Amino acid sequence: MHPSFYPLLALASPLALLAVALLAWRRPGARPTAVRRLGAAASFFGLLVAAGCGALVAAQGSLATPLLGVGGVGLSIRLDPLAVVMLGMVALLAVVIFRFSATYLEGDPRHGAFLGRLAATVASVSLLVVAGNLGLFFLAWVATSLTLHRLLLFYPERRGARIAARKKFLVARLGDLALLGAFALLVERFGTGELGALFEAAAGAAPGPALTGATLLIAFAALLKSAQFPTHGWLLEVVETPTPVSALLHAGILNAGPFLVVRYAALMELGGAAQALLVVVGGFTALFASSALTTQPRVKVALGYSSAAHMGFMLMVCGLGAYAAAILHLVAHSFYKAHAFLSSGSAVEQASAARVPGPRRTRSAVRIALGIGLALAVYAGLGLALGVSLDTDPTTLAIGAILVMGLAQLLTPALDGTGGLPVALAAAVMALSVALAFFGLEAGTAALLHTALPDRGPRDALTLGLTVGVLGAFGLAVLAQIVGARRPDAPFLRAFYVHLRNGFYANALFDRLVGAQRLPTRR
Repeated sequence: MHPSFYPLLALASPLALLAVALLAWRRPGARPTAVRRLGAAASFFGLLVAAGCGALVAAQGSLATPLLGVGGVGLSIRLDPLAVVMLGMVALLAVVIFRFSATYLEGDPRHGAFLGRLAATVASVSLLVVAGNLGLFFLAWVATSLTLHRLLLFYPERRGARIAARKKFLVARLGDLALLGAFALLVERFGTGELGALFEAAAGAAPGPALTGATLLIAFAALLKSAQFPTHGWLLEVVETPTPVSALLHAGILNAGPFLVVRYAALMELGGAAQALLVVVGGFTALFASSALTTQPRVKVALGYSSAAHMGFMLMVCGLGAYAAAILHLVAHSFYKAHAFLSSGSAVEQASAARVPGPRRTRSAVRIALGIGLALAVYAGLGLALGVSLDTDPTTLAIGAILVMGLAQLLTPALDGTGGLPVALAAAVMALSVALAFFGLEAGTAALLHTALPDRGPRDALTLGLTVGVLGAFGLAVLAQIVGARRPDAPFLRAFYVHLRNGFYANALFDRLVGAQRLPTRR
């Protein structure tokens, strides 16, 4: 076989999953033994396929099949380090989710149909990450959304599920139109839809109206796909769907937004306006959602806010050009969120078992300042030791500012508490370990993906200025949270808590805009 056809190996995984979907279509009922066995086998086979694709790329480098289409647009498969990482992640998630789903709906009269819809959705995502042409990428993008829609409506008699699915459907169609417009502009500009040819042409291209418009539309599609403010409300309302659907949605499908930006990073580097849009909307969503999740009493709603915040941070990082860091975050978040949802049924028991009273806070301004200063010292010291500075890598240092805020949240309670020296030393060791992991894993991911990602170009003054503003807002929020512990019963904080718990009513306004609450009740 000619080496150009080797990437067709990647099609084995989605084809096996489609076979599961077809079998489930014929056997949709309760206790679908054959569907369960085939689903488990197909998901494990997908893991083997991903490993084989990884070995192929390691030996041959990036590969793409010949185009099957006309005018440069059609069907082709592309295997590179980015595709292999994503394919392996999706395959491993599929193994876990299928195993969980085999008994989750035991006795349900449509258990087989559920497994079939799950298989079709995973097949669509698998095809998306290995698509080598704009045509196939768009088809897989839409198929992923439509198959997910059928999962969200698995229990159509639940009004809440239908409202959430309707809102998701409207947002997704807007995203589809944006992506279609972006791809049309790219084909018009470069005369091809092959990803390899597009990336090569982009390396020598100059920014222009067509590229600016295309990159803005790609950014807009990514923001809509990843439930960014103010279209995040549907993500908080899909709690009535089966738990495996929530796990697949939060751990896999939401990631399509950051993946879209990273996949077309060579083009996004030419769009300064798109970069600024990602920084502003992604950064604001990360700040807003990460604050709101702390006020939510329902586990799945809090996890929904958490996912929106993580997606926002990834998109902001993409806007800064740190694509390897975004993929590292994406993979880590996927496995964390899959575990969080699949174990959400035992959240109360886990919380009770893990609830250990912490040391009493002294609320000393000096100790709080010391904790923040120590966090800065840990990060700055490691950065200088590893050769990271504002002159050589300002983007990584800017992203690290978020890490500093997290370290401050870790160190300040330890230094401001009554736990004494042992607690403070343990917190310092943990902070140092976290900072080392950040630098090490980011460097390792960059080395792994360097052939699939473009060189990071300088950011324009607008993007850098907006980044400083977003980071300043993060800093104020963290400072308010730390200092707020000194006056937890202040009337302003209590009122702010109420508004934050309601998401500043953005979801209610969005409902009014799309008429979601006018959905009739089924009888």
